[in-house]
Amino acid sequence: MAARMTALLSVGLLLVWLQGTLTHKGPATVSIKLSVENDLANVTPQTYSSSVVERGVLLGALRRLQETQQDFKFTVKEDPNYGLLLESVNGEAGNEHKQTYWEILSESSGEYTSLDVGIGCYQPKANEHIILRLSTWSKE
Repeated sequence: MAARMTALLSVGLLLVWLQGTLTHKGPATVSIKLSVENDLANVTPQTYSSSVVERGVLLGALRRLQETQQDFKFTVKEDPNYGLLLESVNGEAGNEHKQTYWEILSESSGEYTSLDVGIGCYQPKANEHIILRLSTWSKE
C-alpha cells in the first residue's frame, strides 16, 4: 500500500512539474523594424522585421535576424575602449581609409536620432524602427 501511494505521489508530482514546463512560454519579446541603407551607393534600402527579448539588446535582434534571414549578415569587432562596433552589414564594411562607418539610428515619426550607445548596450523598444546606414564622416 505504501509503495502504491509513493508511486501515485511521484506520478502526481511529475504531472505538476510537466504542466509548468509545457506551458512556460519563455521571456516576452518585442518586435522591431530594421532598415539597411547605403548613403554611398544608389541602392534601395532593405527592410526586415526582427524581435528581441524584452529588455534585451540590439545585438540579440541582429543575431536572431541573421539566423532567420539568409539575405541578412553582419559582423562586429570588439574595441577595448568602445565595446562592440558594427563592422559590416550584408557584405559591406566600413572602411577607415575611405572614412566610412555604419551609423545606427532610431526613427520615430520621420525624425532620426543617432543612438548614444552601441549594439551591445542599446535596448530597442517595441515596434521601434532601427536604421543601419553606411555613411561617411567626411562629406565631399
